Amino acid sequence: MATRAKSGFCVPPLYHSVLLSPIPKTFRSTLADPNWHAAMEEEHATLMKNHTWELIPRPSQANVVTGKWLFKHKFTADGSLERYKALLVLRGFTRRPGMDFGETFSPVVKLATVRTVLSLALSRQWPIHQLDVKNSFLHGTLQETVYCVQPSGFEDSAHPEFVCHLNKSLYGLKQDPCAWYSQFATLALSRIC
Repeated sequence: MATRAKSGFCVPPLYHSVLLSPIPKTFRSTLADPNWHAAMEEEHATLMKNHTWELIPRPSQANVVTGKWLFKHKFTADGSLERYKALLVLRGFTRRPGMDFGETFSPVVKLATVRTVLSLALSRQWPIHQLDVKNSFLHGTLQETVYCVQPSGFEDSAHPEFVCHLNKSLYGLKQDPCAWYSQFATLALSRIC
């Protein structure tokens, strides 16, 4: 397999510091940078399109999870900037096992198994296809009731005290992998049968 590192490719440090908007340290610093603000708007639009949550009055005695924005530069294989990526993540470590969530198991594949399957496919000339699901965890449907604060910068001005009742999983929750796997397995089995 030819990776960027094995090909001798590296992005010069000067490239990052001169041509790119720096990765923001705080949410407030994104307001002045149109690149990061556009990335946040794109992520928020995706969340709204997927009906990730609905706004409701804050229930009493509810464990409301806080969230934060993470930012990253995404590069193409040749090292050029693909896009600015903003990601809304929840602080899932504040959720209590057994009370706020149950099942978290999701099967994973060992790298040795992947290599074996790829070796077999290559030796037998089987076609190989790659699948990348954009915002994969956002497609998982939650079984538990989860409330989170409204994302910073996208609070509803008519109801600033409301919280988000999650319909879909968001990055950072303990049950994200389990919810995604359940959704993916159901879809894959329905296509086979």
